[in-house]
Amino acid sequence: MSKLDELVAMEKIHNLLGKKDKEKKQISPLFWILGVIAIIALIAGIAYAAYKYFTPDYLEDYDDDFDDDFDDDFDLDEADDDDADQN
Repeated sequence: MSKLDELVAMEKIHNLLGKKDKEKKQISPLFWILGVIAIIALIAGIAYAAYKYFTPDYLEDYDDDFDDDFDDDFDLDEADDDDADQN
């Protein structure tokens, strides 16, 4: 009986110290769903950032002075039309 008493005493000591058997914790399905959505959003964000980084910026090649030449001609044509309408 002494061995049985020793086992009971050891079990009590383990319970007092909080050394219980490892209990498997259940994770709720809502937590799984939110985790999957977060992973998908993370992958999409990384893909978008990579796309924006590697896509060339075509606006840098655009010459703003090119439009100014046509605007000046258009303004002169309108002024000529206004003078002709007044006569």
